[in-house]
Amino acid sequence: MAGLDRNNRILQELVLQPGNNVCADCAAPEPDWASYTLGVFVCLNCSGMHRNLPAVSKIKSIRLDYWEDSLVQFMAERGNRAAKAIFEKHVPASFYRPQQKDCIVLRDQWIRAKYERREFTNESCLQTYSSELFESVLWKKGRHNKQFLKRIFLLSQKDFTLRYFLKEDSKVPKAVISMKDLNAEFQPEKIGHAHGLQISFKEDEHTRNLFVYHEDGQTIVSFFNALRATRLAYLLKKHPTLQSNDLIPQLTTQCLKEGYMEKTGPTQREPFKKRWFILCSMNRKLLYFKSPLDATDLGSVFIGSENHGYLVSESCSRSTRSGRWHCGITLETPGRQFVFMCEQEEERREWMEAFRTVISQPMTPEDYASTKILLQLKQDTVFLSKFKSQPSLLIISLFLCVQMKLL
Repeated sequence: MAGLDRNNRILQELVLQPGNNVCADCAAPEPDWASYTLGVFVCLNCSGMHRNLPAVSKIKSIRLDYWEDSLVQFMAERGNRAAKAIFEKHVPASFYRPQQKDCIVLRDQWIRAKYERREFTNESCLQTYSSELFESVLWKKGRHNKQFLKRIFLLSQKDFTLRYFLKEDSKVPKAVISMKDLNAEFQPEKIGHAHGLQISFKEDEHTRNLFVYHEDGQTIVSFFNALRATRLAYLLKKHPTLQSNDLIPQLTTQCLKEGYMEKTGPTQREPFKKRWFILCSMNRKLLYFKSPLDATDLGSVFIGSENHGYLVSESCSRSTRSGRWHCGITLETPGRQFVFMCEQEEERREWMEAFRTVISQPMTPEDYASTKILLQLKQDTVFLSKFKSQPSLLIISLFLCVQMKLL
């Protein structure tokens, strides 16, 4: 018993050391489990994934299990920092390193890649995710139905595109997607599959969503990391003065908040309608859809900074045509006031926190460019609407424009 107490005390001292005080795999604080074959301290959740690799990793509790002197000595000699130097020596810059809150497939494949497949112990594996062409067969949801069908996806670093084909022998792609505005995010609960991945991009001034999955976790995570590698190559070419580390946060991002709210129209006299909202911090947009798995958004709201007149507050006002929900939010913008209704007070609190996170961030040059484009489109729309009832004026205006160019 004395030996047990002594060894467990040593382990609890070791786990407080820098590097050991967070999980070696997901950075969760205060890990209380350890792999005595790999020499790493891990959290409870990651310890369960290590148990699925019995040939590679053997797990014990640092508080409850019996530890032999030789195992304690090994843990003291190895530890998380030394293990990372071995198992994470050549992780590609674009490779996503999962955190505590990430979905299971990301964390599981990270652990398998490091310890079971040892992908990062030598440089030869870097080409797997960073090759000029990367092909994968995935199940994709139809644009207008719920059916998932096999599609061939091809990533190219030559022209920075993602293509997908309907059949193996298809020579013409169904779509060619630029890396410019592409984002990928794991959405297992929304898609209804543990390996569900959502790919979003711009299409005709709207956001287009693709929902895909693969039965094999390694395949879908490899595809996800290949997407990140291709997008990094695009950003490095676009910003030649920046380094890879400067661009990592822009490769793929998770939305700040998504869920149902009720929305009314611009006059606030229209009936409230239930819509699925997604708030993205990267492009400062609030997108809304009829349902979570819609392929294209119904509309979007740009959210600037507080310095530019954007403000969010609680709202108790109720339209006579409002729906069933009573927890209101008012979003003030320079051009319009938006009113939303949440079902529960907790939902309202989470949405307001997400809104304030975006509003508190200073706008980037790209944000200013986006707002100018939106403003120009609105101005063009207003200009054309003035001539809708007077086509003769439109003809005269066009004639004058042509004459000015000829002169």
